[in-house]
Amino acid sequence: MPETAREFFDELAARTAGGSERTRGLTASYRFDVEGAGSWRVEVDDGAVAVAESDGPADCVIAAPEDLFLRIVRGEQSPMGAFLMGKIRVDGDAGLAMRLKDLLG
Repeated sequence: MPETAREFFDELAARTAGGSERTRGLTASYRFDVEGAGSWRVEVDDGAVAVAESDGPADCVIAAPEDLFLRIVRGEQSPMGAFLMGKIRVDGDAGLAMRLKDLLG
């Protein structure tokens, strides 16, 4: 399990190298603004995933404190519950946020 957001995104790039069956058909960009850690842009192009540290524009932007972000990616916190309680912010295409389980799961 990742101990930092940076570790998570480094592992995500390695884990998704060559594409994933779950992300096949998805073409979108995400930016994760992780408070206290940085910003990462994840580009998905029909299953192929590229990760870069960047605060560039994206189709869907997710903002959360690092401790909450890590609880979500570890499966300790429901992302929908965190969103409904106002603990994370989603800007842009909210429908893409619903596909995050395909990317992060």
